[in-house]
Amino acid sequence: METVKIKVAWRFRAFSKYKPFSTMPPNQTSKKIFISTRQFVGDVGQLALGAVLCAVAVNGILVPKGFATGGLTGLSILIHNYVPVNLGLIFLFGNIPLFILAWMTVGRRFFFYSLVGAGFISLAIALVHVDIRLDDKMLSALLAGIIAGAGVGISLRSSGSQGGVDILSIFLLKRFSIGIGTTILVTNTVVLMLVGYLHSLESLLYTLIVIFVSSRMIEVVVTGLSQRKSVFIISPKWREISREILKDIRRGVTVMEGEGGYTGNREHILYTVVTLREVGDLKRLIQAIDDDAFVVISDTMEVINYRIGNQPHW
Repeated sequence: METVKIKVAWRFRAFSKYKPFSTMPPNQTSKKIFISTRQFVGDVGQLALGAVLCAVAVNGILVPKGFATGGLTGLSILIHNYVPVNLGLIFLFGNIPLFILAWMTVGRRFFFYSLVGAGFISLAIALVHVDIRLDDKMLSALLAGIIAGAGVGISLRSSGSQGGVDILSIFLLKRFSIGIGTTILVTNTVVLMLVGYLHSLESLLYTLIVIFVSSRMIEVVVTGLSQRKSVFIISPKWREISREILKDIRRGVTVMEGEGGYTGNREHILYTVVTLREVGDLKRLIQAIDDDAFVVISDTMEVINYRIGNQPHW
């Protein structure tokens, strides 16, 4: 076990010069607001598309069906019922500390694009009106969650967000590795509990369905295909497998020494991290070399490295 620890620690120290960890090569900087024209157009396009989808969910389903509202909007409505101030001003002032948080902890690029995203969502809700005719409230709640979650997720795949709770979720992800969907689910549920007296219990329960589905949809859109898998491989043909992973899949491999608990035999353990789309190729590669290889494939929450890392670029 001591040998394993020494080797693993040495591998990580070899990459310690690339700080802070990022999905970008170390010769690029993540502090630039505009990296390229293509990046700017792509980010603005994603923010606009995400805003339109959210507006479709709000104006096409949530408002006509009388579902409650969570997040900063729901909290603003709650304050508006007690304080005779324009609802838009309450929402604006509520966003100010969140945008300050974005500027101080996430970065200038995220701050700028979140301002653009907040403007897009306000404009889209005012202009986009779609009539979605569904009589079944359960189906309406499921569809609204899918559309809204896709909209927020697409916006978060850009360099910004739509403001509000989205900023808080990015901050918690970067600082404490708390999932974006988890933060949105928890904060929206808390707000719904506070505004519960304004709506019927039935409306609140349907809204909880919307929030749950949308939070899961956000996770799928933001991290679905970028998920990384960690793989442990134990095989007497470890040299061949290691060589083929480096050559064919082009991923790094760490070799660790171990010992069988029952047999006491010395073993070589391969450890690698691959993308979700590379798992199938890796399994076929291993089976072609050694059908009896012992393979463990596990999900990862975060991988921090500019080559294989899956941390967002905020």
